[in-house]
Amino acid sequence: MSALDDARRILEGAEWLAPDAPKLAPLLVAHGKLVRRPTGAWVYAEGDEDTGLLIVVDGAVDLFCHGLGEQRVRVGLVGPGAAVGQSVRFGGGPRLVTASAATPCEILAVSDTALSRVAEQNPEIWRAVAKLLYGQLRYALRFGADMLTLPPAQRVAARLSDIAEVTSRLDALPLSQQALGEMTGLTRKTVNAVLRRLQADGVLVCDYRRIEIRDVDRLRHIARLST
Repeated sequence: MSALDDARRILEGAEWLAPDAPKLAPLLVAHGKLVRRPTGAWVYAEGDEDTGLLIVVDGAVDLFCHGLGEQRVRVGLVGPGAAVGQSVRFGGGPRLVTASAATPCEILAVSDTALSRVAEQNPEIWRAVAKLLYGQLRYALRFGADMLTLPPAQRVAARLSDIAEVTSRLDALPLSQQALGEMTGLTRKTVNAVLRRLQADGVLVCDYRRIEIRDVDRLRHIARLST
């Protein structure tokens, strides 16, 4: 099966495209561009004017944004099937995050121009894009709420369970303890202690720059525990 076939299959199962996925998936593949990136290479940068959607076909992609003092902060990790980005159609501006390859990856890039071409015959695509943007906003708000309210163990569990949802096709997360610390606002020492407890409980297995989730339901349960 080719990468384009993989992209179409992934899009046909995308929740944000439902119920029009069977019709829209082939069109997005036809009008999009398949891009390959080695580990560490940028896919696009925060502030880029050329907007549109990015669908991960294979591998994993790190997401970063800039905080005060231009400090780059890791805010997410997405895997096959995940879609990120925005469209100027909905009042958007330049790219909000920097996306770089966490592993060698294949990505279907669908520009705003390509989306407009699809919409000429299938305006349903804009409903799907709006649904995707709503999902991204919901994730960002939940991320902020977790950072403000959850203690360390629950914060790590919440972030790992969220990441597991958008990397479910990966055998393990290409994620170091330092990277997880950035995503949770915790020190590496604190993250290490939490991960050791989770590993002892059989929830996950840690290796060098790699975390294998064994029980995502248990992670979600830990994240919801009252303080």
